[in-house]
Amino acid sequence: MTSPAAIPVRFIAEGALDAAGLSARHAAWAAAHGFAGQRGRLLALPDDGGGVASWLFGAGPDAGRSPFLAGLAAAALPEGAYALAGAYGDPTLAAIAFRLGAYRFDRYREPRPVATLALPEGADAAEVDRQVEAASLARDLIGTPANDLGPDAMEREARAFAARHGMQVEVIAGDDLLARNFPMIHAVGRASAQAPRLIDLTWGAASHPRVTLVGKGVTFDTGGLDIKSAAGMLMMKKDMGGAANMLGLAHAVMSAGLKVRLRVLLPVVENSIAAASFRPGDVLRSRAGLSVEIGNTDAEGRLILADALALADEEAPDLLADMATLTGAARVALGPELPALYSTDDDIARQLVALGLAAEDPLWPMPLWAGYDTLLSSKIADLGNTGTGGHAGSVVAALFLKRFVKRAAVWTHLDIFGWAPDARPGRPAGATDQGIRALYGLLRQRYGQ
Repeated sequence: MTSPAAIPVRFIAEGALDAAGLSARHAAWAAAHGFAGQRGRLLALPDDGGGVASWLFGAGPDAGRSPFLAGLAAAALPEGAYALAGAYGDPTLAAIAFRLGAYRFDRYREPRPVATLALPEGADAAEVDRQVEAASLARDLIGTPANDLGPDAMEREARAFAARHGMQVEVIAGDDLLARNFPMIHAVGRASAQAPRLIDLTWGAASHPRVTLVGKGVTFDTGGLDIKSAAGMLMMKKDMGGAANMLGLAHAVMSAGLKVRLRVLLPVVENSIAAASFRPGDVLRSRAGLSVEIGNTDAEGRLILADALALADEEAPDLLADMATLTGAARVALGPELPALYSTDDDIARQLVALGLAAEDPLWPMPLWAGYDTLLSSKIADLGNTGTGGHAGSVVAALFLKRFVKRAAVWTHLDIFGWAPDARPGRPAGATDQGIRALYGLLRQRYGQ
C-alpha cells in the first residue's frame, strides 16, 4: 500500500515519455532536460512549492521485463520515502531490488540515511524481507575485515545466528579436529593464532528431506607458504564468502519454513604463515581416507571443503550444495558476475540457471568433465590438490571436490566471487551475495509448503 508521504518514482520506457500521462508542464520539463527514458536516468519533477512532486526513472528498452532496475533507482535517490509507479515488472522482485540497491556497509562509519520503499501493490512482504535479510547478512559478513571476523568471531556470529533461528550447534575446534577425523581442516588452519574449526548447524524435523549446505570459511587467505602478492591479498577478507552466503541462504530457508531437515557445515580457518604451516609437497590424510599431495598451499579452500563434504555425504542427503570463493580460473572464464555452477544432476543445473536468471542471480553451467580427472593425479598420493598442466582450473577444483561426494542424491557446487567490482542493479560495489536467490528458489520449489 502506498504511503501518502512516499514520493512516486515513475518507470518510463525509453521513447515512451509521451505515453506516460505527464502534465504539459512536467512533459515540457522532461523534454527540456533531455529525459527520454534512458536506462538508469533519474529526473526530479517539481511541485508547485519548489519541492519534488515525483521522480522519473528511465527503464530503457526493457521496461517491465527487468524489475531489478529498481535497484539502480534506490542507489541514486536521496534519502526519503518512495513508491514505485509505472512499468517496473514483478512487484516482489522490484521491492527486493530497491532495498538491496539501497544497501550500505556502514560498520566503520556514521550510518548514512538511505532511500526507503513503500511496499508495491501485489508484492509479498514476507518474501521481500527474507530475501533482503539473507543477502544483507551475506554482504555484512563478507565486508567485515579479518581483524574483526577471524575464526573466533565467525563462530560467535554462527552461534548467534543459530540462537536466533532455534538451531542446534556443534563446534569442533583445534586438536579436536584431529581426534574427530578432520585432518585437512586442521592442517590448513593450524598456523593461525585462532584455531581452525568446523561449525555444524542443524534445524528441522529429522523426518523431512535432508538438505545440507557447505560454505568455505577462510576468514583470510595469505596463500600460506605459497604466499600471494600484496595485490592478491587485498580482498582476501572475502574468502569466507561461501560460508556467508550459505548462512544467508539458511536464513531464507528457515524464515520460509521449508519442509527440510537443514544442516549447515562451515569449515572455518585462517590460512596463515608460521612454523606450523602446511607445506608444498606435504601429503595430508582426509576424512574420506584419501591421501592428498599438496602442490600449492594457496589451493586450501578445496581441502577444508573436502573434509566437510565427506562428513555431509556420510548421511546421504537428498541435496548437498556447497559455495566457495574457490578459483581465480572461474573469474578468468566468467568474470565477477557469473558464478560457475557444477552439478551431478543436469536437470537441477538447468533449473538453477533458469531460476537464477528470473531472480537476477545468474549462474553459468560448467562441466564435471571426466576427461580432466587424470589432471588430479599424484605420483605418491591418491590425488593432488592442484591440477597438472595449468588448464581448466575451476573444472579441476570441482572434480577434486567430487571425489569426496559418493552418497548424496544430488551434489551442486558454486564457485563464486562474492564481490561486485562495479555497481549493478541491486548490487552496490563491494561485498555481495551470489547464488542465494537461485538456490532458495530451487529449494522453495522442491520443499515449499
